Amino acid sequence: MGHLFEGKTIIITGASAGVGAACARAFARHKANLVLCARGQAGLDKISEELSSQCSVLTVAMDVSDTDQCLALLTKAEDEFGRVDVLINNAGMHHRGDLEKVKPIDVGSMVDINLRAPLILSCAAIPFIKKSDGGAIVMVGSLAGMAPLQGAATYSATKAGLRAFAYALADELKDSEINVGVVSPGPIDTGFIMSEIDVVEDIVFSQPMSSADGVADAVLSIARGDKVEIAMPAASGRLVMLSYLFPALRRFMRPSLYAKGRKNKDKYRNRSVVD
Repeated sequence: MGHLFEGKTIIITGASAGVGAACARAFARHKANLVLCARGQAGLDKISEELSSQCSVLTVAMDVSDTDQCLALLTKAEDEFGRVDVLINNAGMHHRGDLEKVKPIDVGSMVDINLRAPLILSCAAIPFIKKSDGGAIVMVGSLAGMAPLQGAATYSATKAGLRAFAYALADELKDSEINVGVVSPGPIDTGFIMSEIDVVEDIVFSQPMSSADGVADAVLSIARGDKVEIAMPAASGRLVMLSYLFPALRRFMRPSLYAKGRKNKDKYRNRSVVD
């Protein structure tokens, strides 16, 4: 595949850890110019120090829920590297639990970060990307966006909206040189869920765990234009789609999936203790 992204400018939100950092490493191997953004400068400095010997890195500590900061990000990227080619909408937030137990302000934060920010950034990025010789806009979604997940109503809603947005935007830009798509992973072995394992819904762990590197590889595949969506793992994606199409099946399977998830959660918890 060579260095398809060599010299291209890649913007990655939520880039200081987890999937975002894995995406940064993957694009660094292609000798891309990286624009890495996250809330905390310390985490950005760490990943920048790791990758600066492989490629050029610009870090931007920012809040993606702030529209002005999102618009400024694109200008900073172009000013630094002369172009914007790829936008990876990866930043995410999840306040877990049944909706009645979640604070209204936290519901708003999830909507702002998981959905509103990617829509604004994507809209603003299109004119920048069109000035380059081809590019991509990639959303990092979730299997929770393919079928509703109790205990994660707002998170499911934001990821479902992000998935719908990706498909609609892909159609809008199908005659352009901009590839658009979404990666929809199940549970990922990162701190996003492992640091909160006791409050993560048991059913989440009923599906095989993906790695951050595996998700990053899927992001690159979408950016290359291979597909519009990659569900991970593929078998879980098919199961989730069936549960969406047939709600009665989802309700029927739920008790067994919760039981399986509880067993797997205990295994992961014990693994953490050993580590």
